[in-house]
Amino acid sequence: MPGGSLVSFRRDPLTFLRTLAQKHGDVVRFRIGALDAFLINDPDLIREVLVTQDRHFSKGPGLRVAERLLGQGLLTSEGDFHRRQRRLAQPAFHRQRIAGYAETIAEYAGEWPSRWHDGQSMDVAQEMGGLALRITAKTLFDTEVLEEIRTVSEALTESLRLYTLATLPFAAQVEPYLPFLTRRFNQARTNLDAVVYRMIAERRASGEDRGDLLSMLLLACDEEGEGADGSRMTDLQLRDEAMTLLLAGHETTANALAWTWHLLAQSPEAEAQLHAEVDEVLGGRLPSYDDVARLPYTRQVVAESMRCYPPAWIVVRRALEECPLGGFTIPAGALVFTSQWVTHHDPRHYPDPFRFDPSRWAPEATARRPKFAYYPFGGGSRLCIGEQFAWLESILAVATLAARWRFRTVPGHPVIPQPVITLRPKHGIRMTAHAR
Repeated sequence: MPGGSLVSFRRDPLTFLRTLAQKHGDVVRFRIGALDAFLINDPDLIREVLVTQDRHFSKGPGLRVAERLLGQGLLTSEGDFHRRQRRLAQPAFHRQRIAGYAETIAEYAGEWPSRWHDGQSMDVAQEMGGLALRITAKTLFDTEVLEEIRTVSEALTESLRLYTLATLPFAAQVEPYLPFLTRRFNQARTNLDAVVYRMIAERRASGEDRGDLLSMLLLACDEEGEGADGSRMTDLQLRDEAMTLLLAGHETTANALAWTWHLLAQSPEAEAQLHAEVDEVLGGRLPSYDDVARLPYTRQVVAESMRCYPPAWIVVRRALEECPLGGFTIPAGALVFTSQWVTHHDPRHYPDPFRFDPSRWAPEATARRPKFAYYPFGGGSRLCIGEQFAWLESILAVATLAARWRFRTVPGHPVIPQPVITLRPKHGIRMTAHAR
């Protein structure tokens, strides 16, 4: 059992976890502070943790800390309550409804660059954050947030700055003190609440069913499935789900898009192939839902971007009881880590793992890899409910923007992944936009 290092984890968790796997194998037992922990890096065992034996595990301490911001939304809730909330939200993410979001995604992605000019220097991470926030607000809540994009962006950044602690195993030990650590966090949460409660109040006042997620949550009764009780969501429950989907939904997609432009700028061949595909398929028009199937290389670009820089970079579970796993016995109370960052950079599945290569996602190559060698959206009962929406949004946004623009990284600007709740670029991604 290698000695854990709280300092090393805190300083550079990406390197710390990957080094553990490289030196000690697919199941590594280690100590981190006073806590017993396991790192799991075998795809079949990752499936065991997230799917087959998920009943033996609860969410990690970091998500309990995140409740300070997100409340009891889909990301943070557990057990029967989580299953109930997922039942109520699931219809908004059915295939037919997701297809209906495509027009809005393409329209907004096409309009967003109207604020740019040829050769303009910008923080692409910030730009993609604004675009993804606007798309999420419109498609899921049928509302505009143009005037509030800066407020929401700044509030989210401040929240994530504080919640760096939430990615650490000892987060539960400082959890009672977090609300007192910064006035700015409390103000950030207040600003975010104002946006979300405004959306809820507007919809309650109109009484209108617009067919979006918010309407469905307002009207839904829990009448199906085990434990159904016929109840509706309270305002607080609506707030928690809206906050979770507005922030978690747009944050992960924004990161994926920003990293995609950074990677393409370093890979002229991949960029040229992407441009050739979107030019041939779209011919200068905006994409539609039906075009997604005609843009296989665009999808490969997005998939490879999320392999290189997975927006969700770690999953932490706590063992509720003693359970066997990979020849080890996981004691009750131990933390179990699986890391998309570690597994997605495993050379057994991805030769030259830090090289950006969209051809890895050709069908024949994909079929050879174990399922949980790639899991950017998690798995099992806590699989991201918005996975298909995220794929649609990312593919259409990349195709729309790549048809008219290319991006080049500003020389000398440091591009460093920052593993907070999501994998953000620590200093943003400074690039110049060039009209094609």
